Amino acid sequence: MKILEEFIRKESSSGILLVFTTILALVFSNTFLSPLYQSFLHIPVEIRVGSLYLDKSLYHWVNDGLMAIFFLLIGLEVKREALVGHLSSVRQIMLPAIAAIGGMLVPALIYLAFNADNSIAVNGWAIPTATDIAFALGILSLLGKRVPVSLKIFLMALAIIDDLGAIVIIAVFYTADLSTLSIVVALVALTCLIALNLFGVTRKTAYFVIGTILWISVLKSGVHATLAGVALAFTIPLNGTDEHGRPFSPLKDIEHSLHSWVAFFILPLFAFVNAGVDITQISVSQMTGSVPLGIMLGLFIGKQLGVFGFSWVAIKLKLAHLPEGSNWKQLYGVSVLTGIGFTMSLFIVSLAFDDDAVFQYTDKLAILVGSFLSGIIGYLVLKTGRSR
Repeated sequence: MKILEEFIRKESSSGILLVFTTILALVFSNTFLSPLYQSFLHIPVEIRVGSLYLDKSLYHWVNDGLMAIFFLLIGLEVKREALVGHLSSVRQIMLPAIAAIGGMLVPALIYLAFNADNSIAVNGWAIPTATDIAFALGILSLLGKRVPVSLKIFLMALAIIDDLGAIVIIAVFYTADLSTLSIVVALVALTCLIALNLFGVTRKTAYFVIGTILWISVLKSGVHATLAGVALAFTIPLNGTDEHGRPFSPLKDIEHSLHSWVAFFILPLFAFVNAGVDITQISVSQMTGSVPLGIMLGLFIGKQLGVFGFSWVAIKLKLAHLPEGSNWKQLYGVSVLTGIGFTMSLFIVSLAFDDDAVFQYTDKLAILVGSFLSGIIGYLVLKTGRSR
């Protein structure tokens, strides 16, 4: 329970910080500071070792490099929850798993209903399927004891399963042309990591050195580099002994070390470099296009319909139970909050559309609008909710 409380506290604080960095990005991109903001995004950063080099803009380093660390943390959380946490039994996982499936399926169908006939726009079908756990828990933290802990656990478990679904989607649907040599190197690195785990190696340095090789090879392979973070996480052992023979958990130790960096540096920086939409160049008529409408309605309507609807069916069929101490209105309020897509939705936008400006940034603004509506309405529903 202590780990859960710490997780919620850090994610909640990060969500509040994300609000400020998003506002800051919008201020920079819509004022005389816009040229400075654009220059910041395109700062060239190069790492070279002999003939091997990585040369990218700061924007791409954040999305391909720092976000790999974010996905490493997600992978660690998924593995811990699956082994010893709230996803470790069928009874615990049933409701959030069913809700997560609905929360991914219905938004995708709504988006496709608007964009199925557009060969470019259809690639964005996964944009409204994500839930931003930092933002959502940040809203819940503002409500204090009005929301029972069981619902916070439900939201956290649902968002983790949601993230796992996003990882699968990225791996299957957002992979570019593949490099055979890089994939071979990545498989060798992954095999080494698995061997370290099987032989009981608990030195974190060994995992990070080989993990770096894995990340570089995946980056060069055409598979998105963030998946290297997840693969690395799944190979890190949950339990082991240190050099003095004392028991400790490498997985929990790394997770604890990364959490603050991800919550208070990586995610806010990601929000700052991705949320800077020039809204002065976007008209109301543009926001009624099929792509922004599909995203906004997918997040605000699709997520709540999918999560609450699938949860209602599961509970009525006695496949799962209403979270302890909660009522239907509170479950609905949390379902609305899952429409806060933000971080993962912005990330999928960068994968779905090669040209960042192909839809005049209405896709990014639609994410902000859909997430904002979900946050406000979800907060109001929960604020007026009463425990049974």
